[in-house]
This record gives sequence, structure tokens and C-alpha cells, in this order.
Amino acid sequence: MPAAAEPFPSAPGAPAFSPLYQQIKALLLKSLSAGEWLPGQVIPSEIELAARFGVSQGTVRKAIDEMATENVLVRRQGKGTFVATHAEQETQYRFLRLMPDDANPDGSPPALQRRLLDCRRMRAPLEVARLLALKSGESAVQVRRLLLAGRDGELRPVVLDDLWLPGSLFKGLTLERMMAWRGPLYRLFEAEFAVHMIRAEEKLRAVAADADAATVLDVPVGTPLLSVERLSFTYGNRPVELRRGLYHTANHHYRNELS
Repeated sequence: MPAAAEPFPSAPGAPAFSPLYQQIKALLLKSLSAGEWLPGQVIPSEIELAARFGVSQGTVRKAIDEMATENVLVRRQGKGTFVATHAEQETQYRFLRLMPDDANPDGSPPALQRRLLDCRRMRAPLEVARLLALKSGESAVQVRRLLLAGRDGELRPVVLDDLWLPGSLFKGLTLERMMAWRGPLYRLFEAEFAVHMIRAEEKLRAVAADADAATVLDVPVGTPLLSVERLSFTYGNRPVELRRGLYHTANHHYRNELS
């Protein structure tokens, strides 16, 4: 006899009914969160998933379509549907919206170089713990880095980033380990710590450079900067990274597409 379909999820206090494709989407996200299919791997076909959950292929397709729109899954014509990964060129920098004023017309990612400054493990400050949904006293990893841009070997600091990560998810993350990594940090987090960022929320405001930021970014104290606070989430709406960046926009701009 075929295996029984997994029960559809329900949230406490939620309405008893939700569209069937949304229930299938919730089950697929549950499987992704449990590591059944890893970033870059192909998931079962729509026919196989329909049989697994006891629903129509059209219902499964609608769930997958929505997950593809949200960049959780990637459809590849003739090959199947894959779990999105930060290893792919088109998704490596999808959270980075800083562009040089003389950017290429094709909108290709900015040519920025990374310089890691520090990595330390400590008790999470109260505000960091709150945003990352950590318990009082839990540890966090703080990473400080610079992003630099320029031409003809003359690099200038453009972004000063402070990243906060849950210590329990990033055991073994060190400055040396990150310096040895040649790709995007999100790909490192995904490949070696099984933490995949799927969406982010941002807050932007204008600030003036204080003495610390001015020294690191090599600008006068009081220089106008763009402050970008980003909270990134993995499956199940779990916050897994708090990033606070100071952007020097003398030769760059923050670009976003709205639809």
C-alpha cells in the first residue's frame, strides 16, 4: 500500500481552512527546513509530490510556482525544480542593492571586494538577541567587514558591515575560515552551516559618520552615510542574521525594483 500522505499543518488560533496549495507549500517548506532537500538539489517531480500528498498535480504546481516567485525554488526547463542556492550567479547578491553610479546597463552585480576585520563570539546584546529571537544569555557571532570598490587597483571603502549570527547555528565560524572562503558569505553559511537565507527585511535611514565609522571608511567625521539594517530569515520565518551596514554613497546609490 502507498504511504499515507502527511497530515496538513495547522497553526494554533488560525482559521481551520486555508487554500490547499498553501497547505502543500507549508509541507514543502517543512521538508526544506528539515534538510530533506538541500540547496542546489532537485526536488521530486510534481507527479511524485502529488502522489505523496494525495492532491492534484495542479495543486502542487501552484505551490511550487509561488515558491519559485519567492526565490525559494528555481525551475529549470527540461531539468526539474531545484532548491535555490546562493551559489547561482543570479542569486549570489540579490540582497545587495548598492550600485556604482556608472553601473553597467545590464544591472550586473557591483564589483566589490571584501575585507574581513573581525570575528568574535560573545553573549548577544539585548537588542540583537531580541531581533534574532535568542534567549537571554545565548551567544552570538559578530562579524565586521568592509566592502571596497575602485578601479586600477585604487580601492576605497564603500560599506562597513556589522553582522550578528546565532552562535548555536554557526559553531566553528572563525575569521580564518571566512578569509579562506572565496565566494559570497551567504554561500559559506549555506554550504558549511546549512543556513540558507531566503528573504530579508530592511530599514534605511540617513546618518552622519561618527569617529569609529569615519576612521574605518576613511571619511571625515559627519560625512552623510546611508544606514541599512537588514534582518534575514531562513525557512519557517526564523531570523538568522542581523546586518547593520553603513554605506558611503558619494559614488554609489541604493537601487531597488518595485512591482
